[in-house]
Amino acid sequence: MKRELKTGTGQLPPALLSQVNDCGFFPQLVTDSVGLAVGDEPVDVFLVHHEATFAPEGIGRHLSVLVLTATRLVVCHTDEHNGESGGPTAISSTESVPLRLLGTVAMTRVVSQPEQFGGDGAETVETWLTLSWNTMRRLELEPASCGDPSCTADHGFSGTSAAEDMVIRMSPVSDGAESVQRLVDFGTTLQHRVH
Repeated sequence: MKRELKTGTGQLPPALLSQVNDCGFFPQLVTDSVGLAVGDEPVDVFLVHHEATFAPEGIGRHLSVLVLTATRLVVCHTDEHNGESGGPTAISSTESVPLRLLGTVAMTRVVSQPEQFGGDGAETVETWLTLSWNTMRRLELEPASCGDPSCTADHGFSGTSAAEDMVIRMSPVSDGAESVQRLVDFGTTLQHRVH
């Protein structure tokens, strides 16, 4: 006897469903994953980001959906994957981050002709949204030196450690101006919520 699966797309805004569907990347799976994580909580704002990924086995697709509610940031990642049988599979995971645990929310914009910002000449060519909630840290190490060019001693390593759980990069050329504006809107809303 086949069991009925519980789905969770009832509370998701029609615009979110439409954007995920427009990506054409397992839309039923993605919206079900997001809906189950969001539950009955109303969605305040959301962001959908579809991108190509590069791996040793070839080019794949990755879809991120970020949903902001009154209390949480819900992050859903869905990736293409080659299963053990050689056939295609997908991996969809969700993470629920209480807003009180959200750390830095950084927005970076690259602007051409910044002296004309606000006018017709300036253009935002790239935008990054960097989020951290201390799940992952990025380490950058390099050999340490003492400054003496003739020194051959091993001084170990020096480096930096930075919290960086998620980075989303968009540009008008690759994602379209509307998508970049949605990224800015989502990022600024999230920045206003984090205390």
